Amino acid sequence: MIALSLAEIAGLLGGTLHLVGDDTAGTLVDGTVDTDSRLIAPGGIFVAKPGEETDGHRFVGAAVANGAALALVEHVVDEPVSQIVVADVVDALAVLAEAVVARVRAAGNLRIVGVTGSNGKTTTKNFLLRILSDEGETVAPIASFNNEVGAPLTMLRVTEQTRYLVCEFGASAPGEIARLAGLVHPDVSIVLMVGLAHAGGFGGIEETARAKAELVTATRDGGTVVLNLDDPRVFAMRALAEERGLQVRGFGQGAAADVRAEDIAVSATGTSCLIVDADGQRLPLRLQVLGAHHINNALAAIAAVSVLGVSTQDAISRLETVEIAERWRMQPMGGDRVRIINDAYNASPDSMAAALRTLAQIVEPGQRTVAVLGAMSELGENAGEEHDRIGLLAVRLNIQRIVVVGADARRLFLAAIGEGSWDGEAVFFPTSDEAFAYLQTELREGDRVLVKSSNSAGLRHLGDRLGESFS
Repeated sequence: MIALSLAEIAGLLGGTLHLVGDDTAGTLVDGTVDTDSRLIAPGGIFVAKPGEETDGHRFVGAAVANGAALALVEHVVDEPVSQIVVADVVDALAVLAEAVVARVRAAGNLRIVGVTGSNGKTTTKNFLLRILSDEGETVAPIASFNNEVGAPLTMLRVTEQTRYLVCEFGASAPGEIARLAGLVHPDVSIVLMVGLAHAGGFGGIEETARAKAELVTATRDGGTVVLNLDDPRVFAMRALAEERGLQVRGFGQGAAADVRAEDIAVSATGTSCLIVDADGQRLPLRLQVLGAHHINNALAAIAAVSVLGVSTQDAISRLETVEIAERWRMQPMGGDRVRIINDAYNASPDSMAAALRTLAQIVEPGQRTVAVLGAMSELGENAGEEHDRIGLLAVRLNIQRIVVVGADARRLFLAAIGEGSWDGEAVFFPTSDEAFAYLQTELREGDRVLVKSSNSAGLRHLGDRLGESFS
């Protein structure tokens, strides 16, 4: 974080400053800001966030032991550290992030890129980070820091030397993207797609589309919006962008896109295509990341960085060095005998379907496809129907073994059985341990195994166990 005095921070937050030791109101603080006491380093600011299972105020002492110079609290804690008392530490975190980014931006060097969409946010964020890091100091979220806590924590990592800030904006209810993006008003905003991820919180896909469009509304005056023209709900946001006088750059596979992909090919070692940019250049791209769906994420990143002056050739060269999208996201594991693709960090109907199609595309003659599938969360009233649809798709793609794990995913198993996978092709296990024991004896040389579920289902750990077992 940039250096601010204790008095400045208290003033920005409208909080009450309680000093200890040799600290004065003019004492400067410029360390990292975090809600996890274990991650606090000397000079850092600890945010004592109350939680459902525990209370951050209990860990102020641990943060002090790690070197915290300041604690943001909702009541004074009996620990030897200066504290600023506020009514709500999460609200205060957002206020501080907004103020810090505004100060850095006022110096004239900082450009901000915002990313939202039902799927692909984290991969696109990582693509942007890889491209922009060669241009200058770039700050981007760790993992999927995209909510009311994670987004401000990312913003607070900027310094006077930061040239690019990449923000990922997630949401589970209307208004959340508007609130988070409104803290920084991106210069370039990317909307990847509108799908059923978190649809239960929005009440339906049209409401989801309106929520994603909040990023267009929050884009800085005179900025640019990068839109997926292959998604009709995202394409419709073009009118809103033009109404605001924003520039629009489209990406996709259609002829209208400013940056488009042709001749997409998927293999077990990566994904390739031909990139056609707005200048008519036709350049090959070979991603090490598995899955045709990641081509659109690459197109979005290429289109966005072109606004910032990065050439298509430079963007492609840097993208080709990315080995995986993120841990537990289409992550290759295992060995040559049995290849595991651990994609169980998150799941929606769209990402589940894309992963299954990738599995079906990467096998060679004599190899067998195995899908280990768990529940997709936060689908609300659509949950049953969407699990049915995935079960049917897995059978129609001729996935040869369908292993369904967890009671919340049982309907997927029943749909597969109903579609014809009733002779041992589809099996169900209540727990990951039972599924692991089965797979230990079932998997054989040449198998290509997809492990896919929402984070809450925990199959990412099953994927890790399988990867270690067959490495």
